[in-house]
Amino acid sequence: QVQLVESGGGLVQAGGSLRLSCAASGRTFSSYAMGWFRQAPGKEREFVATISWSGGSTYYADSVKGRFTISRDNAKNTVYLQMNSLKPEDTAVYYCARAPRRGSTTLRQEYDSWGQGTQVTVSS
Repeated sequence: QVQLVESGGGLVQAGGSLRLSCAASGRTFSSYAMGWFRQAPGKEREFVATISWSGGSTYYADSVKGRFTISRDNAKNTVYLQMNSLKPEDTAVYYCARAPRRGSTTLRQEYDSWGQGTQVTVSS
């Protein structure tokens, strides 16, 4: 079972930027797709972005397209989420997750390992 640890969250003003990181344990990181999800208070956990095992394929939720960028460094067993032009509605706990497949996927049920989450708060 892989362990995922997110970092990089914090408080930022609207229009600002943050970069989230997710470090994974184990030797199989480079074989699997990864994703970022978020959950705001009182809301369901929702898909944000996903990246294939090689990094060659990415997909984003419409709400973050053009503002967020997902990337990965397989040599460092790390996936990133660069968040620019942040809005108050981006406030949530952000989770990284692993899907036991090579291709990227937006479906929450296809992810089998989750991190503990990191809080992102965007003030207006």
